[in-house]
Amino acid sequence: MLELSGIIILGILAQWAAWKLEIPAILPLILIGLLVGPFSTYLSEDGNKWIEPVWDGTHGLFPGERLFNFVSLAISLILFEGGLTLKKEELKNVGSVIYRLITLGTFVTLITAGIAAHYVIGLNWSISFLFSSLIVVTGPTVIAPILRNLPIKKDISTILKWEGILIDPIGALIAVLVFEFITVGSQMGSSYTKEALIEFIKIIVTGFSVGFTSAYAFTLALKNKLIPHYLLNAVVLALVLGVFVLSDLFAHESGLLSVVIMGMVLGNMKLDALKDIFYFKETISILLISILFILLSANIDISDLELIFNWKTLILFSIVVLIIRPLGVFLSSTNSTLQKNEKIFISWVGPRGIVAAGIASLFGIKLTMQGYDDANYITPLVFMVVLGTVLLNATTARMVAKVTGVLLTKSEGILIVGASEPARLIASYLIQNDRRVVLIDSNPKHIQVAKDMHLEAIECDIFADDLLEDIELNDIGYLLALTGSTTINNFAMAKFSPYFGEEGAFKLLSAKEMQNIDSIDPSTIFSYDNDFINLSEVVRDFPNYSEVEISKKAEFKKLIKAANNQKDTIPLFLRDNLGEIHILGAKPEEMKVEAGNRLMYLGRKITSE
Repeated sequence: MLELSGIIILGILAQWAAWKLEIPAILPLILIGLLVGPFSTYLSEDGNKWIEPVWDGTHGLFPGERLFNFVSLAISLILFEGGLTLKKEELKNVGSVIYRLITLGTFVTLITAGIAAHYVIGLNWSISFLFSSLIVVTGPTVIAPILRNLPIKKDISTILKWEGILIDPIGALIAVLVFEFITVGSQMGSSYTKEALIEFIKIIVTGFSVGFTSAYAFTLALKNKLIPHYLLNAVVLALVLGVFVLSDLFAHESGLLSVVIMGMVLGNMKLDALKDIFYFKETISILLISILFILLSANIDISDLELIFNWKTLILFSIVVLIIRPLGVFLSSTNSTLQKNEKIFISWVGPRGIVAAGIASLFGIKLTMQGYDDANYITPLVFMVVLGTVLLNATTARMVAKVTGVLLTKSEGILIVGASEPARLIASYLIQNDRRVVLIDSNPKHIQVAKDMHLEAIECDIFADDLLEDIELNDIGYLLALTGSTTINNFAMAKFSPYFGEEGAFKLLSAKEMQNIDSIDPSTIFSYDNDFINLSEVVRDFPNYSEVEISKKAEFKKLIKAANNQKDTIPLFLRDNLGEIHILGAKPEEMKVEAGNRLMYLGRKITSE
């Protein structure tokens, strides 16, 4: 009882500490696991661990194969949650690089890391390639915290995010294949290659068929309202576990692939319930990750650590980080739009995560129990790579980004809260002038119209926290709150301007606020004279924006005055000769204006006569 509750409490404390320190949660989780596990033997009076997941095969918290079964089910839930986040529309600019990273890059890592493990550590070939199959995966749960506070190009963060999510199930599948080669080969002698290939084909066919079928069956049940809302999350939890077990019954070790496929299919369907499902799964994943890392770290013995506490391990780690990862990245990005400095940065950021550690522990435990040579190296070696890469990337990513020149000196991206017609028109103008613009709104119709206009739009609840977790918004420097709700605009300014408004945060005023304008910070005002209703009415009658070139400051003042006298004309931006766009909110008559600048406005053509 004490051990079980202690694991959960310590896990949540580690997650909180990681959030507070802005580091990947895997670091405090592994360190806590090692402390209450192998390192605690130096502190306890009887020399036993404070937490012992499995002892002597038949004792501990999870005796026998119970730890194996628990970790399997937990990882299935984590991978399902990861599959839900996969959106095919995101793969536009860098899709080919991502595909090659998870195919060619994976193959390069598998072969070269296996050879390195064999010759550097001295492992037999089977265990060497099992090790290499486990370290092909990066991890979204460790990449996201590292990149979240780094202002880098969206394409780079997209590549790293998608590689981390997509390669998890692929790496798991490759590890399963190698595991099948090892176990089947020992039973079948020289014919093991054919047997393992048959098993692999069964895994692929079963995984895809069960995953797709389950996703569409669940969608059909939702559309026919066969599941009440209060049971939705419980049904999803049961469904994921059921699909994992059912798939494994048809083809052993196919369950992981099935749940990932099911998650990917559901994540790309237009389901109203998807957001509730995602929030629930995210919470479950955090809890499971917290428990798993402490359990798996605690399950390592001092004797296991002594196996890898030598120069050979350091050499292997250096080869993985400094040779194998860059080789895979550069080969995968050949003939792409990525620059050399961007390739170097992507090569450096390759932290391994929960799937590598979890599956390593699964197979390490099983092979050790079955008496395979060198199997006791698997878990400590993989944990060394996981802990080492996370620690290295977490402490040096910003420095490497700066040295390689991918760290943006100024965040030029613009986040617009609200995706109504005026917001979409303003976004179109900004994009036309080479700005990255992201619209967010809780109204699905507004978001769909924005996407139909090829605008980047996210459906989200402004009062939820998930927007702050999106690593692809790390180049956003401006915030425009342009909704018809004063409450939402004020909330967006208070909550998001510290994160997305470092270059400037502006909001629309309500009619009531415009009556007491002196009480509002002038640097945050988007328009002094027009609220959401005025904007909407003008855009409804004149659904286009216009620009007029200015020859001198006096002409600019004259145009502003004329526009203000016209009820159906709203001046918004001044574009200077360097392409910089300035909001006219704060006393436009005092702005610096030069010949060749252009005034952007909405509504009827300005007549200055």
